[in-house]
Amino acid sequence: MINFVHTGDLHLGLQFRQVSFDKKRAKERRRELWTSFQRIVDYCVEKKKDFLFIAGDLFEHKYFTLGDIKRVRDILAGAAEVNVVIAAGNHDYLNENSLYNQVDWTCNVHIFGSTGLEKKVYDDLNTVVYGYSWNRMEIGENSLFDDFRPVDVDYKKILLIHGDVGYKSNYLPLDLNMLKSMDMDYIALGHIHKPEIFTEKIAYCGCPEPLNFGETGDRGFIEGTIEDDNKIEFKFCSRRRFIDINIKINPDMGYLDIVNKIKNIEEGNKAKDFYRIRLQGLIQNDLVLDDIIEDLKEEFYYIELVNNTSPDYDLDSLEKDYEENIIGQFIKEMKEKGLERPQVKEALYYGLEALLKGRDN
Repeated sequence: MINFVHTGDLHLGLQFRQVSFDKKRAKERRRELWTSFQRIVDYCVEKKKDFLFIAGDLFEHKYFTLGDIKRVRDILAGAAEVNVVIAAGNHDYLNENSLYNQVDWTCNVHIFGSTGLEKKVYDDLNTVVYGYSWNRMEIGENSLFDDFRPVDVDYKKILLIHGDVGYKSNYLPLDLNMLKSMDMDYIALGHIHKPEIFTEKIAYCGCPEPLNFGETGDRGFIEGTIEDDNKIEFKFCSRRRFIDINIKINPDMGYLDIVNKIKNIEEGNKAKDFYRIRLQGLIQNDLVLDDIIEDLKEEFYYIELVNNTSPDYDLDSLEKDYEENIIGQFIKEMKEKGLERPQVKEALYYGLEALLKGRDN
């Protein structure tokens, strides 16, 4: 039996320049990526793992320094009893200028080359690991496996690779059926940030820390054992979550009602997580929400508001004011359909918003 942790897409050094949150939290988030990496390595040591598989994008080549890669080296050196195997991806690709080549790695660390599919044999564990490191930022065609035939019949066989399953992609396209047909005991995938276990033998680990509001849901790593039957499971480990929530507003709600409804959100941890609140529905015409973030900031580590509400119109006044044009006719026709039906009233308000904006323009 062998036991392992499978991680990847840590993106150490990421600058968080294309995000909605502020520089202070971006700087803190950069530190947390390092903390998460250290926690994963420490977990491998504590649990006496045979392997730590890192499936690419360990760091951001664009922003990483020699000091940073030395820090990575020293962290992994602290896990001397764990076999660390790395396959570089498109953000930490391995070429002649790669920082991977700028330091001397301890003997427990192996980094696959980028000239083709390679293997690393661990005789003491009766295991062979196959892998490939990218040498550029895009790889549109995949011929890596054209002549591949695993010959280590009596060994446990692992494939470690960074690529894109199921798509015509510029990021090393991988065919899931082809992967399933390979004689592998486990295929450790990187590149997609959402964890996904296809089978007990094929999985994306996802990123251990979410990076923006496009990465909602739990993030962590894969932990597994390979024996007669594989046992793998997703382990949540992220310091924070990104939470995107829709809240329905109605015209009976005042300012404090809206504030309290947001305060009473049950999902996530308001003291730790990033929240994006999307307000939807109808809102009182004279209600101003400019101060709502300031009034909520002590309740949340981070919160931002997207106001998708529509104003609650005085229909009788509008119908009278615009009785001679399409706006008045539209209100009259929608009233005849029955405004007690929510879908009709909602359609009326959406239509009015578009018509009135068009008139102002």
